[in-house]
Amino acid sequence: MPCQEAGKDVSAYDRAKLMSVDYDGTELSAEADERIRTFQRDAAAQAGIFHHLITLPTYHTAALSTDNLAREYFGEQGMLGYVKNVQRKEIRQGIACVKHQNMSGSDIGDDHKEYFAGEAALKAGGKDNTMNQFSEAA
Repeated sequence: MPCQEAGKDVSAYDRAKLMSVDYDGTELSAEADERIRTFQRDAAAQAGIFHHLITLPTYHTAALSTDNLAREYFGEQGMLGYVKNVQRKEIRQGIACVKHQNMSGSDIGDDHKEYFAGEAALKAGGKDNTMNQFSEAA
């Protein structure tokens, strides 16, 4: 039910700026946050279905993180923007994609290359590759 219908005065809020940091900590912000927090559960109960909007937050998370990474990576921070804001967090949280060579199957390809070419094999993995750099941390 909208606030006006509930008898609440919302005239102090500029509708065009409701996502502004200026409204963080207000009564309206707290109510909106609670409604959003329980949205999936409430909508599912009212509709009689289990409802997930994972594609929407995933899409926006990817867009935001890519934009932030690009600003750092191609700005003053360079590669540190990636390592500090992405890689370290992945490692510390135990995110599996840190070992992306293994996840993509490059270790299988490396085994075949080594079998046929021996030490001359040009491998994606190996002791000096990023897949093995974080074996202790991840």
